[in-house]
Amino acid sequence: MFFVELFKKFPVEIIMVALLIILTVYLIRKSIKLFFDNTSFLDEKREETLIHFANQVTKVLGFVFFIIFVLSHFFDLTKLVTGSVVLASALALILQHIIRDYIMGLTYLFERQIQLGDYVIINGNRQGNIEEISMRHVKIRQYDGYLYTISYSSISELQNGNRGRRRVTESLVLSYRQNPNDAFKVLEEVAKTCNEKYEDYLLKDEYGIPVERFKFNQISDLNVDYKGHRYTLSGLVNEEDFAEAGKMLRYELAMAAYKNNLMMAESYETSH
Repeated sequence: MFFVELFKKFPVEIIMVALLIILTVYLIRKSIKLFFDNTSFLDEKREETLIHFANQVTKVLGFVFFIIFVLSHFFDLTKLVTGSVVLASALALILQHIIRDYIMGLTYLFERQIQLGDYVIINGNRQGNIEEISMRHVKIRQYDGYLYTISYSSISELQNGNRGRRRVTESLVLSYRQNPNDAFKVLEEVAKTCNEKYEDYLLKDEYGIPVERFKFNQISDLNVDYKGHRYTLSGLVNEEDFAEAGKMLRYELAMAAYKNNLMMAESYETSH
């Protein structure tokens, strides 16, 4: 009923304003794209990220301006906003998380912490390539195929594998009943095996020497989830080999655990 009444009052005006907003948004987006097409001071991924973010911003702003225009025909927005401290406070409280998302999103973008296509690890438990960056959230595609949407305000830790060097890190959580000395011997052999079999994955310097070979980092965490201890392997690898190197390290660790009867941590141990 509201929209029927609205169109009866000013059908032509609302259509003209809507078309004007759509045209303005289109021209702004086109201008931004033409600007980046004719410049080269940013890399392609960075330009693509900024264009995508600009499209998100113009869409939201266009919608907001349209809503303000419509409401202005029914309410005196100036008096409503300036005269109602309670309303303003309530809106600020309700929108605080949204505002925080916007601010943090702008921070991540303009500090160049993330861009489309980057491989990231968020809060230590979500990892994958960034497929979308919006004003409020980022979407990452994990290797299991799932697309996760994570709001900026919920990000407490972000690791970007495309910034600097790519260090692949894989681990086994072994039972606290497992003798560490026996585990050390097995995992040191795994590191040697990985260096022999997967040397091509390793990042090399200008002389062709690996910057950091696969190595056993011993125990990296104690009493993980009250089940056991974490034994970790790592190495610096080429950007394009990161995913495959991780798979191979996990395979070698699993095979070594199986062949040497290493005691894996299990959930039932917490009840004993």
